[in-house]
Amino acid sequence: MAKITDFEKDIIDMIEQKRYKVLKETISVINPYDLAMLLGNFQEGDILLLFRLLPKDLAADTFIEMDIEQQRTLIDSFSDKELKEVINELYIDDMVDIVEEMPANVVKRILKNSTDNTRKTINHILNYPQDSAGSIMTTEFVSLRSNMTIADAIDKIRKIGLDSETIDICYVTDSVNHLIGYITLRTIILSEDSNTIEELMDRNVISVNTFEDQEEVANMFGRYDLTVIPVVDNDNRMVGIVTIDDAWDVLEKETTEDIEIMAAITPSDTPYLKKTAFDIWKSRMPWLLILMISATFTGMIISNFENALKTYVVLTAYIPMLMDTGGNSGSQSSATIIRGLSLHEVEFKDIFKVLWKESRVAILSGLTLSIFNFAKLMLFDKVGFSISLVVNSTLLITVIIAKMVGSTLPMLAKKMGFDPAVMASPFITTIVDAISLIFYFGITTLVLG
Repeated sequence: MAKITDFEKDIIDMIEQKRYKVLKETISVINPYDLAMLLGNFQEGDILLLFRLLPKDLAADTFIEMDIEQQRTLIDSFSDKELKEVINELYIDDMVDIVEEMPANVVKRILKNSTDNTRKTINHILNYPQDSAGSIMTTEFVSLRSNMTIADAIDKIRKIGLDSETIDICYVTDSVNHLIGYITLRTIILSEDSNTIEELMDRNVISVNTFEDQEEVANMFGRYDLTVIPVVDNDNRMVGIVTIDDAWDVLEKETTEDIEIMAAITPSDTPYLKKTAFDIWKSRMPWLLILMISATFTGMIISNFENALKTYVVLTAYIPMLMDTGGNSGSQSSATIIRGLSLHEVEFKDIFKVLWKESRVAILSGLTLSIFNFAKLMLFDKVGFSISLVVNSTLLITVIIAKMVGSTLPMLAKKMGFDPAVMASPFITTIVDAISLIFYFGITTLVLG
């Protein structure tokens, strides 16, 4: 395939020459994701023209891959007939995602052109908490009865499979929709027509409740090597499924959110290039103000020991090194624990095991840094034994405390119901800075008077 710029030029030439038949054949073989990215490089009028040339199923798949602004532009340009055709090709979970993001006037038009059953299902799913399994599930799945024969099952799959998000796994329910097992399409195809579902189904089925946290649901896909998970209500009645593509979207969103929180930025779903400078300022400023105010405690500590700094001016030169080393040490521990919490490798009950392990790491790290720094101060800085003792004693204590704080605060935050990522680098650094200065001047007073 030619470079994207050359390919775009070819498409523009086809549009200008009105070679629509060739253009349709050209773009109809492109993957929906690549096609959505490609359409984003064209003007609004050309996007609409290209979209109208696509086959219905490809158009719907491409529409899902577009960003919200592109989707809204297309919806505003669609006639009611065109909008209805696109909507009819979408799965319920994709419809819900679109409805959640669109402004009220657009949502009203989407629902107006949906069927009664679709509207009812969308409203039902929207009633679930935002970050729950119910909010990301689709209700389009294949359900079978245990007394069916394989021949009966194949007939049902042929009837409803086209409108189901996946048929690789078919779920078995009783007369009141209680989930009792599952059977794979592979098993169905390779079995005799006379066999019953009950003889072949697997009763050891992993499911989630509608109110289960979506991040936990997404993590279960990797834990149990699944491609789809059934969703049940409090009475174990099956109400939907979550597929791996939805799980991937959740993990991507949650990871981005954690990274932004760890960097002291208010999370946002809007892509960076779509944000205005004011939006970015608004997401960063509150945290910067909080951290600036909290950092005043550091200034207050230094002010209280102003006389000591006047007497031993050389001590001032090592404050940045102590604070930076403490912050870095705490950040290492907090990042490790936050990731462990998110992967469920670490729980709050393991806090003493974590402290024991981190304390040993901290002592080894602190001693190593102190020995190297002691040699530097004595051989190169030539500050004398007393100053070296003060600086490196503080360095050892700072590293130990930083790793203790960095490893425990995320666990305490998780226990209290907060996102552990909140207790990441910025807050850890601020806390450790204050503690390290207190010990620095305390040891200075003790050793140097």
